[in-house]
Amino acid sequence: MASKESTLRRAQRVRRQIKKVAGERLRLTVYRSSKNIYAQVIDDTKGHTVASASTLEKDLKGSLKTGADAAAAAAVGKLVAERAKKAGVKEVVFDRGPYIFHGRVKALADAAREGGLSF
Repeated sequence: MASKESTLRRAQRVRRQIKKVAGERLRLTVYRSSKNIYAQVIDDTKGHTVASASTLEKDLKGSLKTGADAAAAAAVGKLVAERAKKAGVKEVVFDRGPYIFHGRVKALADAAREGGLSF
């Protein structure tokens, strides 16, 4: 199990790489807990969240078996993509944070891509 310090260092390293290539694009960030998954589209220049979705929302929670699998992550990815498009966002940069790009994180990214966001 990774220590808190190494996890934080990995997240900062990923975020530093993202800021180099982001340009004017907003950031789609992911937080993954053991029971749920959360996604936000963040405007770093203004410092506020443009769109967000999670497995804790009532409309998703009732239709999902659990909030901790790839199907739930895909549903969250599709929902955050819809909300971002409604807010006028077409291009984002994907911030995986300290998580490896596979499993739930990859399912969320793929669903957001299918929902109309481009990375």
